[in-house]
Amino acid sequence: MILTPESHEHFMHLALREAHAAAEAGEVPTGCVIIKRPENACRPLAAVKVLARAHNQTETLKDATAHAEMIAITQASAALGDWRLSDTVLYVTKEPCSMCAGAIILARVPLVVWGVSDPKRGGHTVFSILDHQGLNHRPEVIRNVLEKECLALLQSFFRSRRAQET
Repeated sequence: MILTPESHEHFMHLALREAHAAAEAGEVPTGCVIIKRPENACRPLAAVKVLARAHNQTETLKDATAHAEMIAITQASAALGDWRLSDTVLYVTKEPCSMCAGAIILARVPLVVWGVSDPKRGGHTVFSILDHQGLNHRPEVIRNVLEKECLALLQSFFRSRRAQET
């Protein structure tokens, strides 16, 4: 199966489900899904192996590294029995931060797809980690998949949080 804009939207919807779970838990609503890159061009979406599903859990676990991407990378590595995620695609609702971008590089993820960019803290937009020429691995990046839905969830979450503070 060739990954098309429609297939990217399908998997981003799965990541959005994770982001909603994070919001319900009081976490910043970021969700991540990692799939095994399909080998067969005729394979239906339902047959694509989802290796990991995760959402932010920094507050729940009291762990600054418990971002959706970090948890998903750990799950996918366990599922494959290898730290190299060279035949995978990572979908995340918000652009990875610098920590997560670094982990993506180290895990050798070849394709990163995100919903909304983070112009203040984005590991790619601000720090150019995912395409830094000094690194031996630079994943392909696809941005703005289901951007409106991802942005609306983040804005709603932070609007609600600000209202609670007043």
